[in-house]
Amino acid sequence: MEISRKIAVLAGDGIGPEVMAEAIKVLDAAQKKFDFSIEYNHADVGGCAIDRHGAALPKETLELCEKSDAILFGSVGGPQWESLPPAEQPERAALLPLRKHFDLFCNFRPAKVFASLAASCPLRSDIVGDGFDILCVRELTSGIYFGTPKGRQGTGPEEYAFDTMGYKRSEIERIARMGFEAAMVRNKRVTSIDKANVLTTMVLWREVVTEVAREYPEVELNHLYVDNATMQLVKDPQQFDVLLCGNMFGDIISDEAAMITGSMGLLASASLNSEKFGLYEPAGGSAPDIAGKKIANPVAQILSAAMMLRYSFALEDAALAIENAVARTLDSGLRTADLAGGGSPVGTEAMGDAIVGELLK
Repeated sequence: MEISRKIAVLAGDGIGPEVMAEAIKVLDAAQKKFDFSIEYNHADVGGCAIDRHGAALPKETLELCEKSDAILFGSVGGPQWESLPPAEQPERAALLPLRKHFDLFCNFRPAKVFASLAASCPLRSDIVGDGFDILCVRELTSGIYFGTPKGRQGTGPEEYAFDTMGYKRSEIERIARMGFEAAMVRNKRVTSIDKANVLTTMVLWREVVTEVAREYPEVELNHLYVDNATMQLVKDPQQFDVLLCGNMFGDIISDEAAMITGSMGLLASASLNSEKFGLYEPAGGSAPDIAGKKIANPVAQILSAAMMLRYSFALEDAALAIENAVARTLDSGLRTADLAGGGSPVGTEAMGDAIVGELLK
């Protein structure tokens, strides 16, 4: 057996602990089948950490993450913490510091419609066809969200607010390379999203992405303005393979791509640094309205664990086996409440058990 990988398990709030338990169940099965070892170390994060430790990201939790090879993250937040000042609320006080501390500049957000769930897609059947498989690659630590100066000045009718959009060449180069590397193991197509007809920052973005593309002659590169890209996603999503985006446009595009899959409960994500250390989490939230009811869809958390095996641990066979087990489970007709429509849904644990069963076949 190989050396054990250490992961920090931060289940968080709401449905986080419920879906995390199923992801660990699937990881345990994958270890047996593919002969590798994972050491799980659990810690508090988010609202539960505020209640127990007085901070959304306690020092002990951050230290555990520093000693780990990856972070498997659940979800944070809920109505009981919404009265806190914005900077102290779980979503802002836990995730953003983790991203900054580990320089997690690259966000991978898959948006996939499984063939068996094509009817759940809000797009017309002639558009969605047998489904689509898009990877949004979003720059996560620069751009207008982090640019300075920003603020508000003045009073009365002359009061105004301002933000600064800026990118260094090095920041564009490194996210572009992540996008092209991802495309090399997919369908070798990159569509770079910008607004180079209006924004000077995006002129540099387009120039640098074009230069980096020369390092990957096998990959086809196209450029789209962000407004056209949002239209094309609902008109013909199958044309896309990898969508390469800056921070703000990636925020918008990845959410649109997520919505047209039909359920947030299926969507995983990975945030990586240059050493492929990553934080892996479902794209959805803590869903406090269904927490404790054991009806949450665990697939996004399970697929996030598969992404961890692929990107941080280079265990492609195990990652692919988990993804195929999820697909076969869905093909069998099994559905949690978010996907069942008028049918008979299964609970969180039953869905996890079914995926384990398919994985071990």
